[in-house]
Amino acid sequence: MSPIIITLDSGYKYLAGSLLSTVFLTMFQMMNVNKYRRLAKIPYPRVYAEKAEMEGNKIAVQYNCAQRAHANTLESLPNIFALSLITSLSMPRFAAAAVGVWTVGRVLYTIGYTTGDPNKRNTQGGFINMLALLSLVGTASYTVFQLFTSA
Repeated sequence: MSPIIITLDSGYKYLAGSLLSTVFLTMFQMMNVNKYRRLAKIPYPRVYAEKAEMEGNKIAVQYNCAQRAHANTLESLPNIFALSLITSLSMPRFAAAAVGVWTVGRVLYTIGYTTGDPNKRNTQGGFINMLALLSLVGTASYTVFQLFTSA
């Protein structure tokens, strides 16, 4: 049996680093959720504070916002991973940069969201991570197009 040898562009180390940054992002968000869960006294296994708990309790609102920011990130990660891996077939450094920008945008999104005003999630972070996501959609599409049209 012959060994399989895979040669990667040197740019893949940057992609590995940027993908690792998403682990630190989700850990930051998890700690944020746990902090507000404790402060709002929301017992496990409940996922969100109920409407009655949120009335007049800004910390319960912040808990729900922190929980939603984390959940939204987890919902987005499969797309980010797939798009960055496809893009990296032709542009690994660009893929790494886009994931890094996306991660920074998600941190800002989380900070804005957990103020308790959900509109603040899009002030800076929402725009930044959406720009990074759309750039990955475009470059991944271009990469796949190139793969199918190159003979």
